[in-house]
Amino acid sequence: MGRLTTHVLDTAHGVPGAAMRLELYRLAPDRVLVAQTITNADGRCDRPLLEDAAFTAATYELVFHAGDYFAGRGLDLPQPRFVDIVTLRFGVSDPTQHYHVPLLVSPFAYSTYRGS
Repeated sequence: MGRLTTHVLDTAHGVPGAAMRLELYRLAPDRVLVAQTITNADGRCDRPLLEDAAFTAATYELVFHAGDYFAGRGLDLPQPRFVDIVTLRFGVSDPTQHYHVPLLVSPFAYSTYRGS
């Protein structure tokens, strides 16, 4: 069966985004928290966010606490922060597949893609 994974790359420092807090929400029929974790030293989660029967076709939101991460690294950030909480909304049409949704982030920009 399929699974959902993520990882974070800190593009400002060229390192994995270690110790970033994140939550995963399923949006249908209501917004429900289905997972929360903190990334490990490699910027990854220690296990899939969802897998097997818990991973269903739906719209999801991954919420990354990037502003807190960069503040924790001692960066002098403007207030309010330009990039603070990054919310990625994406759809899963075939939960038998592996969906990898990484975040590449700096204090002033972010991007994502469907990885492998």
